[in-house]
Amino acid sequence: MDDIVRQALAKWPNVPHCTGWLMLDRRGQWRMRDDAAQAAGEPGTPIRHDALLGFINRNYECDADGQWFFQNGPQRVYVELGYTPWIVRLLDVDGRLRLTDQAGADFEPARAWLDDEGNILFSDDATPARIAALHDHDLELFANHASLDEAGASGVFHWREGADLAVSPIARAQVAERFGFAASPAARAAAAG
Repeated sequence: MDDIVRQALAKWPNVPHCTGWLMLDRRGQWRMRDDAAQAAGEPGTPIRHDALLGFINRNYECDADGQWFFQNGPQRVYVELGYTPWIVRLLDVDGRLRLTDQAGADFEPARAWLDDEGNILFSDDATPARIAALHDHDLELFANHASLDEAGASGVFHWREGADLAVSPIARAQVAERFGFAASPAARAAAAG
């Protein structure tokens, strides 16, 4: 967390939280959602300002209830998730595969998953485990390094020399519960009344 954020939290500890205004879409883009976008159920406008993107990425955290947020000074801005709290890109760098998250940081997978809609997910071995959906532009590269069973539901991802990852089936509807995150803090807040 940035020092300026810590200072703002100390100075103004009781600023109300914000929900519905920020989204991490299925391709790892941060999006601003004004009232009209929220009312229409639209993803909103992609944020393109590099300094703002860096600020969001550095101050992106999870609360005890599995709700991801961006700490914007004294205000906690809860994030609507297009799928998972992390989106990763799969890169082939000189014959060595590498995963990076939406902030550009390395993501070291411990396991791979294939959901019932054809999405590839990776989890790490942190406690609690982080879960990340693979950007859909990288599915072909993944397929070039995977061996799946005839049903296409499980198999092996040939991650690195001597380091294959099991690919296990998972239902998309079960991902949030299994990995302990809330996809829509706004819906949760509305349900709470």
